[in-house]
Amino acid sequence: MAFSGKHQIVEIEGIRCTLVEAGIPESRMLFLKKLLEYNKYDVRVLSETKEDKTAFTVGVTSIVFNPVIAVYEKSLLTPEGKRITPDYWNQKTTNIIPYYWINI
Repeated sequence: MAFSGKHQIVEIEGIRCTLVEAGIPESRMLFLKKLLEYNKYDVRVLSETKEDKTAFTVGVTSIVFNPVIAVYEKSLLTPEGKRITPDYWNQKTTNIIPYYWINI
């Protein structure tokens, strides 16, 4: 789940997509899919089976999208209208604190 600053393009369902995350479990895939679709991105998902486990690759059809930039410039919103923070993106918290210097 760590951020990678490298912009990668993958093909999912025959469409070139910006790679958001790869090799993730279904719960993470569903979280990202819901979040990105709410932010009006066309999300594509590829299911991979490896050694009795199913992993997923998530991409968006916007070639200029970069998840690192989108999160750190706070251009993504939750369905409640709050700006996404890195901890929220990485599912470390559901409590969005808008400023890093405020500890609650």
